[in-house]
Amino acid sequence: MAWFEREFIAVPEDRKNQLVFKWPDLNIRRYSRVIVNADEMALFVKSGQVVATMGPGRHRVDADELPVLGALVDKVTGGNFYRAELYFVSTREAPGIRFGGRLADIFDPVSEQVVTLRAFGEFSLSVRDAGEMLTSLTGSADLADPDIVRSWTGDLLLKSMKVAVTQGISDGNWQLLGLSAQLQPIESAVMKQTNIALYEYGLRIPRMGNFDISLDPEDAERIKRLAKDVKYIQLAGDFQRYAAGELALGASQGFAHGGHGADGGFLGAALGLGAIQQQTGGHPSPWHQPQSAAAPAQLPPAADAGPDCAHCHTTNPVGAKFCTNCGKPLTPPGPRHCANCGAELAAAAKFCGSCGTRVSGG
Repeated sequence: MAWFEREFIAVPEDRKNQLVFKWPDLNIRRYSRVIVNADEMALFVKSGQVVATMGPGRHRVDADELPVLGALVDKVTGGNFYRAELYFVSTREAPGIRFGGRLADIFDPVSEQVVTLRAFGEFSLSVRDAGEMLTSLTGSADLADPDIVRSWTGDLLLKSMKVAVTQGISDGNWQLLGLSAQLQPIESAVMKQTNIALYEYGLRIPRMGNFDISLDPEDAERIKRLAKDVKYIQLAGDFQRYAAGELALGASQGFAHGGHGADGGFLGAALGLGAIQQQTGGHPSPWHQPQSAAAPAQLPPAADAGPDCAHCHTTNPVGAKFCTNCGKPLTPPGPRHCANCGAELAAAAKFCGSCGTRVSGG
């Protein structure tokens, strides 16, 4: 009976990278030796059902050792062969599987912008239940090709990440510009969602490697520019003042470069000045005083207006004691009275309001 034991069944060296290896012969000789490596599991499948499993070690294909094999005996051969499919399933963790792609167009409630997110990274894959994996995926996927299962798992992981990230940003739990600080909770949420979907296929993702979620470059630049504008508007007080300052700064930079290459900027400045003048009733804003080519643009002082001269009605600076136009004292004089009727006169009156007499010095 020694010749019966000359057949050894094992995974060939050039197939050890496969997730699943199927022994090509359906007729398995009785007393054959099945060699199952430490990171493998062997399963006998009959009519789509797993009827027997063998863990790591050397096993003799015999109903005495595995009583369940009695149902697989091929009676035509006189009981010398078992008829069944024999699969070897790798139980080791497969690390470094890459995934990545476009997540989705996501609405950011903070900036009120629609942006595109992308995710790239790595994950590891392992078999949770070899029997469930065989019965659920055999026939629908080529399990001999490891790239097919890994690519399918990567797509499922990307889908779960899309759901988790979209929900986290929409609920306000994660800031769009601060996703890099939330990678740990994102990883936990994505792995939980993905493993729930993989459970019925007998697979699981034990861990994720380095991964990153980033904005599309154009969207990132737009969001950063918007955040800067909002901050500067808050500092300036309102949008009109901020826009005026931006235009003045652009004009001064254009003058500093001799006006070369800044035609579009000056046209924008002119249009901006016209729009602000319309908003202020046709009067130029104090933030837009003309500047000479030699002097850089400067913001006007925010000082309050001083007293008006009683003689020439010129507005003077705060604290002035004499009119800057006519030199008259700015100290309000005492009340004047009409020399004819004695009625009190207004400060700038030239004639008496009671008798019509001309006021001297008026």
